[in-house]
Amino acid sequence: MFRVAKHLMKAVMGESVDVSETDGVRSLHLGSVTIQSAMRIRDPNALELTYTRGMMCFLLFNANVKNVLAIGLGGGSLTKYIHAYCPEITSTVVELNPQIIQVARSQFYVPDNDERLNIIEGDGLQYLADNNNVADVLLIDAFDSNGIPPDFCSQDFFDQCANTLNNNGILAINLWGSDKKFDVYLQRIEQSFDGKVLILPTGKPGNIAVFGFKREPADLRLASLRERAKMLEQTHKIEFLQFVEKLAEHNSSSNNRLFLNRIAASDI
Repeated sequence: MFRVAKHLMKAVMGESVDVSETDGVRSLHLGSVTIQSAMRIRDPNALELTYTRGMMCFLLFNANVKNVLAIGLGGGSLTKYIHAYCPEITSTVVELNPQIIQVARSQFYVPDNDERLNIIEGDGLQYLADNNNVADVLLIDAFDSNGIPPDFCSQDFFDQCANTLNNNGILAINLWGSDKKFDVYLQRIEQSFDGKVLILPTGKPGNIAVFGFKREPADLRLASLRERAKMLEQTHKIEFLQFVEKLAEHNSSSNNRLFLNRIAASDI
């Protein structure tokens, strides 16, 4: 039985910010019935949606992430998770819509700013343009009621994402696999990151996490990634081992390692 917990018809920048609740899961909607973010009320810091757990796979490739920059807050799932379970990481989040920040804090339990979290009300595109070589990881999950805004999928945008990352930086972006322009977006990311790209489908059809690397990870051997996944699973409720197998399935790989820049689009 679908139950509305809170319905916020506040048209900010042309979109309403709506919150619904069913079976103990609270969801954020921006101008449509599409779920933009979800939180299990009894475990508010957990990552309820599979694709959000997939985006955390940046931890497989860099064991020394110190700072994360996120463009777009939504319900704050990744922001909360990193704050709660990655104490070595500081996060900066840039969100244009002040109503989303208010709802994320009042309805989705996103914490106040502190020494490890800084949520900024501002234009994420401008922030990227003003900040080069600053982030270990850049998280992009920018969907509205119409899908990905055009400014968040252009070649210039992905070029700027690469510029914002430091020399070992990783882009993790959420795309929708059934988007007719998915291949175009993927090719643009490959161009911006010189082909150093991996994809991680998290549903059929569904969200696809795409990772772009400023520099090829030091160790892409599957045995090493599996060991890293096992270690991460000791402290994270994330199916890292399953994600390693999906990475091997959906990207070019041998029995021993992953290869970048050889994506088999037919496997998506």
